[in-house]
Amino acid sequence: MKIICVGRNYVDHAKELGNKVPNEPVIFLKPETALIPKGHPFHYPAFTNDLHYEVELVVKISRNGKKIEEKFAHKYYDSIGIGIDFTARDLQSKLKAKGLPWEKAKGWDYSAPLSRDFINIRDFKNASDICFGLKKNGEWVQQGQSADMLFSIDQLIAHVSKYFMLKMGDLIFTGTPEGVGSVEIDDKLVAYIEGKSMLKLTVH
Repeated sequence: MKIICVGRNYVDHAKELGNKVPNEPVIFLKPETALIPKGHPFHYPAFTNDLHYEVELVVKISRNGKKIEEKFAHKYYDSIGIGIDFTARDLQSKLKAKGLPWEKAKGWDYSAPLSRDFINIRDFKNASDICFGLKKNGEWVQQGQSADMLFSIDQLIAHVSKYFMLKMGDLIFTGTPEGVGSVEIDDKLVAYIEGKSMLKLTVH
């Protein structure tokens, strides 16, 4: 199972981090060990002093496919969940400054908390404009809509499948809207899709 992540897929998020708006999807991977086992707490990692949350809609691939045309991409997923792409921002900045890959800042163990439940795509009133967001300690810190993605879910599937065969159960973290920020120990995070609480965690 692969965790495929998309960077800079919302214009305002790219700008808030001082990054250029990309003309094609920015792709990186997280290992399966980035998921948190059921019942396992989330711990602030010792190798960073600047841990950031990034809430994202997550697509679960429902059938195998390679070199998928965009017009057929909708046949390869049927449900949407939500996750948090945790980032060791200080470590990422150091790696980027040296022109090195981001994996140590993005793909460490338990860096990708994921909702246990996924919502069937047919249950959305408008599957092309899904509202989602994140509260920290009861206050909204991120709110986004999938219609604002630079690259839609179908475009992402078509692009990714040029390079990687997609297999049933693979996950695509589709990018985060503006509002990313840091967390501290004891912070409580709750992620929502269309106003429904889908993922809760406390930083230990």
